[in-house]
Amino acid sequence: MKTLMLMRHAKSSHDNHSLSDFDRPLNDRGKADVEEMGKRLLKNKIKPAVLISSPAKRALKTAKHIASTLGIKESDICLEYDIYEASIEDLLHVIRNIDDEIKSAMLFGHNPAFTGLIGYLTHTPIENLPTAGIATIAFPIQTWKQIAEKSGELIWLDFPKNPISG
Repeated sequence: MKTLMLMRHAKSSHDNHSLSDFDRPLNDRGKADVEEMGKRLLKNKIKPAVLISSPAKRALKTAKHIASTLGIKESDICLEYDIYEASIEDLLHVIRNIDDEIKSAMLFGHNPAFTGLIGYLTHTPIENLPTAGIATIAFPIQTWKQIAEKSGELIWLDFPKNPISG
């Protein structure tokens, strides 16, 4: 059994128009949202074995905050450049190359690829993974290389404005 968590970066700032998309930081709402989602992970006793992040500033800041909340060292976050501006195929490549000793992994990245990947991997397509949203998918497989279309089950979906969790 393998468990994959996809967390879309928290809300980012568009205030400084001189910054590239890659360098946009989290805004105040984003910082509050990622703090709330970290608390929900703790409450549900969710602690992935590995954190893999897009190097874009907003995604990496999201990953660092979650790592801190869960007691994971920032230096243990793996940067994966293929997650930034990724296609579903790019993300599948990243996932299929996770070490098979690892049972649970959490990726931090971007839409539209994360929303598309959820629909691709499960029988539960969603309209949109909101900023700071987390989707958890379980796979009845032995190796990450076995991940394929509709091979997983969406077992947990949460986001800051979720009225059920809020």
